[in-house]
Amino acid sequence: MSHTIKRGVFPGSFDPFTKGHESVVRKAIELFDEIIIGVGINTSKQYLFDTDKRLAHIASLFEDNPRIKVQSYTGLTVKFCQEVGAQYLVRGLRDSKDFGYERSIAQMNLEISDIESLFFMTIPEYAAINSTIVREIYKSGGEIHKFVTNPDLLV
Repeated sequence: MSHTIKRGVFPGSFDPFTKGHESVVRKAIELFDEIIIGVGINTSKQYLFDTDKRLAHIASLFEDNPRIKVQSYTGLTVKFCQEVGAQYLVRGLRDSKDFGYERSIAQMNLEISDIESLFFMTIPEYAAINSTIVREIYKSGGEIHKFVTNPDLLV
């Protein structure tokens, strides 16, 4: 009896990868054989943290779990899923606003591929964290250890 590997992709720019993102991956891995954290690269976007440092930072958080991998990609997320053999997209939700936005994307993704989206609620203590605010705190010289595990690896 052959076993199809259940593989999910958790996509994002992760600039930076927050404790909220980390908690979503730790929840989701319970349902999957493998999760690929896909760091999407948009050449027209200006990132605060270097791509290679973001990749290394994320990989360091999960180095104890060989079922969690990290790689960058460009282009459509569903194409990346198809390239790596993933049947699912993993998405984190902080609130109903996130759900409304993510639902629309999930429906479009399903329409253009067979990739199903699975949503995981962020734990309440991380619900207020978002990368945009963390970047602003960092750019203003503020402390981000409360929001990002091992942020020193990003600089």
